[in-house]
Amino acid sequence: MKTAPHFTWDDLQFFLAVARTGQLSTAARQLRTSHATVSRRIDRLEFALQVKLFERNPRGYMLTGMGQRFVDTAERMEQETERLRSDLTAGSAAQRGVVRISAPEGFSNFFFTTMLSEFTARYPNISLELVTIQQIMSLSRKEADIVIVLDPPKAGPYFTEKLTDYHLQVYGSRDYLARHPPVESRDDLPEHAFIGYIEDMIFAPGLDYLGDIHPRIKPQFQSSSIFAQLTATKNGLGLCVLPFFIASRHQDLQMVLPDEVDLKRHYWITCHRDLRQSPRVRTVIDFLVNAVHRNAPAFLGHAPT
Repeated sequence: MKTAPHFTWDDLQFFLAVARTGQLSTAARQLRTSHATVSRRIDRLEFALQVKLFERNPRGYMLTGMGQRFVDTAERMEQETERLRSDLTAGSAAQRGVVRISAPEGFSNFFFTTMLSEFTARYPNISLELVTIQQIMSLSRKEADIVIVLDPPKAGPYFTEKLTDYHLQVYGSRDYLARHPPVESRDDLPEHAFIGYIEDMIFAPGLDYLGDIHPRIKPQFQSSSIFAQLTATKNGLGLCVLPFFIASRHQDLQMVLPDEVDLKRHYWITCHRDLRQSPRVRTVIDFLVNAVHRNAPAFLGHAPT
């Protein structure tokens, strides 16, 4: 009679990778192994447990009811393993590995990347992956270790800390403003060309702000990219709402109605609560919090009193 093998923690890592991605090939890339190895380890685990964890179909691997229940157990073991590893390697030796950060394009390109040389000089053993695509990265599926968001998670096992407020104003190029009628009040704004986000592609409520300025503003050029909006504004295509920490870098841009139009939004930093115990994740979070606080005037910008 054939005895079922005992499963190991490595088997659970393979299980969680497939459970989170639903694909053997994606799990294999994450684990830096082969498609065949992942399949073999899942088969081994199911044989050891004498239970079916996945339904196989052309779309990938779908968790069974028992598999879904087993995810909770496996994740608790993963968390305890991470805590143990952190305890055993506490100190500077623990500051190594890869940390994936998901952040809005504006924060990423116009602030965080300016801090990279300082970070890499201080923490040469930590590799950073920066995701700026406009989608919600799943913390529960470990698609990102740290996420910068405009709206914090409302529930879940997450650590969340407010990074900073930031201010936005209406800007136009000096050339555009010289060629068009003056803007003396909010009621003049709808008569001007505006640049903004594509309405049905706004990925965070905090970016839907043209209506907060004037209900009759209809943008003539729309882009999902804040960089494209900035470029269009500098080229004199129209007026645009831009964060102070971005627009203030460009001397060819002029603030419009500075004492009348001032919007405030917020950046939050969040991660899965258990990843907060990871030394490399703690290191990145602490660095970001400190860097933002040191540069507070750039984010707070023009705030009318």
